[in-house]
Amino acid sequence: MQQNGSASPGCLEGGDRERPSLSFSQLPVATSTRVRRFIQERRSLPLPRVMVVFSSAGDSDKPPPGNAMISSDGGAEGSARKAAPASPGPSLSLTKPLRSSVGGQEQEFPEILSLNVGGTYFTTRLSTLQRYDDTMLAAMFSGRYHIPQDAEGRYFIDRDGQYFGDVLNFLREGELPPRERVRAVHREAQYYSIGPLLEQLEDSQPLTGEKVRQAFLDLLPYYRDNLERIVEIAKLRAMQKKARFAKLKICVYKEEMPITPYERPLFNSLRFERSDSEAKLFEHHCEVDVSFGPWEAVADVYDLLHCIVSDLAERGISAEQQCIGVCDKHLINHYYCKRPIYEFKITWW
Repeated sequence: MQQNGSASPGCLEGGDRERPSLSFSQLPVATSTRVRRFIQERRSLPLPRVMVVFSSAGDSDKPPPGNAMISSDGGAEGSARKAAPASPGPSLSLTKPLRSSVGGQEQEFPEILSLNVGGTYFTTRLSTLQRYDDTMLAAMFSGRYHIPQDAEGRYFIDRDGQYFGDVLNFLREGELPPRERVRAVHREAQYYSIGPLLEQLEDSQPLTGEKVRQAFLDLLPYYRDNLERIVEIAKLRAMQKKARFAKLKICVYKEEMPITPYERPLFNSLRFERSDSEAKLFEHHCEVDVSFGPWEAVADVYDLLHCIVSDLAERGISAEQQCIGVCDKHLINHYYCKRPIYEFKITWW
């Protein structure tokens, strides 16, 4: 290395370290010729292309500065560029998740809240609405969602507020509604996804009784279809006759096979076994509008009649029924169908 400070032909510009000597005899002819040319022109040898990018949290989406790249190629521009100093911040993107609040800001609520539920006003604590984490009310007032306010500043919930007080009473102290309000409050609990309230309501009357009743009706998979058929036939007949009511004949029987008085002394039972060939002789359809049966359960014919009348009443349809006799259709020899026939009177107004 020369003592006057001038760089030797084998050194890079801007450096003060001596480059190890090259043995041109070990290089191919084309390569050694290229190296000699660079040394004679006092230029640095081409370096591999390197990309170094520095970014901070606030500049994660900005392109890297132009002087943050060190490059060299085999063309005329072979001089090395100095890299810009690295930014002090970490190279992380701290982007917040999208939220439904306005402007990305979480909505803050006071501890005492005034609510407007479909025009009915309530006042409660924020902690009451957040009592159960996995409910709709807890999510609504968590701050993640924007809740609109009315002109008086009350937080508005677009829902009928008639039974919201029963929901609040349960959230406050676990109080259940009276029996006549259980079904309606159960619908509200389903809407607000309040699991503990749903469980307690379903274990109380009348919902418990409804479960037992439905277990019986599941034995008659056609029950709902027959109920719709009763309504349609009654409506059509009333419209055709321009009448206030309509009458239908409905057969309701529990036993598997029809019976006659002649069978009772022989078998001493209402249920007995017949061969397949004999059973086909008794297959028939009673001349009625709708037929229910048979089924195997403790519940009898009168229980099913009660279900039919009460389900029609749930739909606002008034229905009365009375037994008008039996089918009495001749089957074979001295066998006659003794399935009971009921007359239903459907009143429309």
